[in-house]
Amino acid sequence: MPYLRIQTNLELSEAKKNAILPLASNVVSSELGKPENYVMVSFAPPQPMMFAGSNEPCAYLELKSIGLPESRTKHLSSVLCRLMESELELAADRVYVEFTDAARSMWGWNGGTF
Repeated sequence: MPYLRIQTNLELSEAKKNAILPLASNVVSSELGKPENYVMVSFAPPQPMMFAGSNEPCAYLELKSIGLPESRTKHLSSVLCRLMESELELAADRVYVEFTDAARSMWGWNGGTF
């Protein structure tokens, strides 16, 4: 049920994306205490992006999950920004993270909802 979508203006090789996906999946699973077999992580295609008046490398992350506590978002932001710093060499101040707490009835899976 957790879903992390990563958008960036960086051109990344398939090998690089494929190396980051399992790291991000593990981070989301462990930080949210959710089974990894429910975690989905994706990279959006690279696209032109501007942040703070500059088109230097940046990223926008969306983390959606059922039961995402507001009290954890500051820590999650820190962890996800560190992941972007270590794997994409992006400064934390060039990353936005949007959090969404989804209602169980609004998250479908396997022909039903949670």
